[in-house]
Amino acid sequence: MDLRDLYQDIILDHGRSPRNFRVLDDPSHFAHGHNPLCGDKVTIFLRLDGDRIVEVSFEGKGCAISTASASLMTEIVLNKTLPEAEALFGHFHSAVTTGADTGLPDALVEDGDRLRPLAGVKAYPARVKCATLAWHTLEAAVKGGGLATPIKTE
Repeated sequence: MDLRDLYQDIILDHGRSPRNFRVLDDPSHFAHGHNPLCGDKVTIFLRLDGDRIVEVSFEGKGCAISTASASLMTEIVLNKTLPEAEALFGHFHSAVTTGADTGLPDALVEDGDRLRPLAGVKAYPARVKCATLAWHTLEAAVKGGGLATPIKTE
């Protein structure tokens, strides 16, 4: 795979114009993520209603892959339940680390397909952490139970 293939239009679009890029006032959950290998940093903010994600945003500084992944993730997990978001993360993580398709429930297949442009990072192991940083940070925010939770990819 050519590196240019990795930066498909959707990745460049989300990297240049990230969606949901803002601090969420009074989040119910948040976490800070850091990839010491390349310096990417992201903070994920959530507001939950029961187990449903009713608001999600992020801020931070990172490469196009990291920013695009966070932007796509916030669009995809909005209005999902935590088990649905966890299923999407598992599917995405498997795609970028092993290339395996874990399958998703029918209701989530379209969302999983939206993450397909990022699957090309599998060929570039150093980029896998860039692509998964926001997802690991989302997971830490949920598990932190509303307390600020830092994570590192190392």
